[in-house]
Amino acid sequence: MLNAVNLKKSFDGLGVLRGISLRVNQGEVVAIIGRSGSGKSTLLRCMNNLEKVDGGTIEIDGQALVQNGAYVPVKQQRQLCLKMGYVFQNFNLFPHMSVLRNLTEAQRCVLGRKKEEAERYARELLKKVGLADKEAAYPCQLSGGQQQRVAIARALALDPEILCFDEPTSALDPLLTQEVLSVIRSLSKEKRTMVVVTHEMNFAREVADRVVFMEDGVIVAEGAPDAVFSSDKVKAFIGLGD
Repeated sequence: MLNAVNLKKSFDGLGVLRGISLRVNQGEVVAIIGRSGSGKSTLLRCMNNLEKVDGGTIEIDGQALVQNGAYVPVKQQRQLCLKMGYVFQNFNLFPHMSVLRNLTEAQRCVLGRKKEEAERYARELLKKVGLADKEAAYPCQLSGGQQQRVAIARALALDPEILCFDEPTSALDPLLTQEVLSVIRSLSKEKRTMVVVTHEMNFAREVADRVVFMEDGVIVAEGAPDAVFSSDKVKAFIGLGD
């Protein structure tokens, strides 16, 4: 579904991604963990075309977004990126729009759905994330956990084939964190293809099919959760080392 090969990205001469290769298979949940500054979010943003790579190849559903550092035409980029859904760390909802309109605007503008169809689907998604009674509310009237659940529903509204989360609980307290993780767990049971950058180690261990541990812009451990969490580098990272 998603394949990145030898990705390189620098900011002001500092190498943030130093030859990263990662494949995500259909129906797989991949958790990316690592210290702040290890390149996790940059990797996710590059795979979603929110940052441009300096070199490497990215393929989405078998089609190249960038090949050896050369991007396909913008129209093709947009078509490919519709296969990707992205949930931001800080929600990024439109503050002047109701919850319902936050979910319908892109459906109508990007997918060309009629208002009635977009609203019907939006209500189904709000029910899925436990917010059926909040369609008339505005983001400022919601808790952080509720806003993030709306953001997840908004990403789902465009029917992405791959759903990406960039530290979706980092701005939330522990109780609200569990609200959001519960929604992501339910999505994993639907066998949705997901890539989750997270600091929630228990979540990564319990939900992910595969865990990727990054350090200094490279992948230093990758595999089944039990195998990755038993490695010395990851034990040191989570404070279980000698």
